[in-house]
Amino acid sequence: MQIIPDIKESDSSLRKTGISLLLLAKWIILGLIVGIIVGFVGAIFAHLLTFANIYRHNNPYVLLLLPLAGILIVYLYHFFNDHNDTGTDLIIKAITANESIPIFKTPLIIIATFLTHLCGGSAGREGAALQFGGSLGYNIGKVIKLCDDDKKIMTMSGMAAAFSSLFGTPIAAAVFSIELSSVGAMHYAALVPSVAASLVALYVARYFGVGADVFFVKIVPELTAQLAIKSVFIAIIGAFIGIMFCLSIRYTRKAFYKIIKNSYIRVICGGLIIIGLSYVFKGGYYNGAGIDVIEMAFDGESPYIAFLIKMIFTAITLGSGFKGGEIVPTLYIGATFGRLYASIVGFPNQLAVALGMLALFCSVTNCPIASLLIAFKLFGYEGAFYYMIVTAISYAISGYDSLYGSQRIKYSKFKYK
Repeated sequence: MQIIPDIKESDSSLRKTGISLLLLAKWIILGLIVGIIVGFVGAIFAHLLTFANIYRHNNPYVLLLLPLAGILIVYLYHFFNDHNDTGTDLIIKAITANESIPIFKTPLIIIATFLTHLCGGSAGREGAALQFGGSLGYNIGKVIKLCDDDKKIMTMSGMAAAFSSLFGTPIAAAVFSIELSSVGAMHYAALVPSVAASLVALYVARYFGVGADVFFVKIVPELTAQLAIKSVFIAIIGAFIGIMFCLSIRYTRKAFYKIIKNSYIRVICGGLIIIGLSYVFKGGYYNGAGIDVIEMAFDGESPYIAFLIKMIFTAITLGSGFKGGEIVPTLYIGATFGRLYASIVGFPNQLAVALGMLALFCSVTNCPIASLLIAFKLFGYEGAFYYMIVTAISYAISGYDSLYGSQRIKYSKFKYK
């Protein structure tokens, strides 16, 4: 039932203002509710992944249990009749194509991502957060009987809250959620609840002890023509690596599904391959999310070819049926590529690592505004000119590929329409 009437063109200015205030109050309240609920779930999820990564580090034998973890993940999804899980694409389709999001998506992705991290699969967390955040937001809207359009706004608010609770970037999270689904267009109707939800979720997560990752760039030289050219090249190469990463996940998944029809056997094979590769490339640098390796890149200590190996680990992990996000692996690949670039061309290492992360994130998400805001939060404002150059070039060069196949291309990257 619609309690607040729609604004009509024929309404008086006073009536329009009154209705707008009522709608503002409605979305602030709903945003706060989403922020509290999703922030609490996000805190639980963050602590589960922290435990998983610490336990795996202290007990390397759990890597051998990866195939068993895969079997359990497949069983859980089959138990809920979710035989063709599309991950974050389903959340985007709920915004663009009125797809329904079942509430069981929330516990499923949390458990599956926990098992993947615990046993050494290569995956992130923020992509999973978008899934349970969007699921919770959508279903809160469903419970209180909102219309389809309002449920889309609730979905975006949930995504913002989950991303903020884990990543610690509420401004970027609010923008990311309304920028992600449609390239070239932003759903500003969701801005107020997304801002409210992301801010509240951040403080709820902090209250429960969830910290944010920050990598301040300590040395930022004054921008010169030479450094600007080098920044352009890191953006171009980073964008192409981002395209490679998107395609590697897509075609690895297609290959697994084409060669191995049985989902249980498929995930077992994927797990065995990851175990084998982990013993070839020792050190545990390529298992889990890899935040520690990003820190190594900032210190100039990460392996030079780490970005290629991480790409392979992540494509096999996600392509064979394990669950998790793609965002942290994206940042890992960008950071370690930046470290290599700095050593080759003589660029300040920390700045190159930051620019590599930014170029990869922007190229795989097609979200330049959110990318820039994330850069300001993670790396500080001193390198703003560099971040602007890399964001613009990476966005333009990356074409129309994305980590998310359901992302809509609303407007050309090069033509005004």
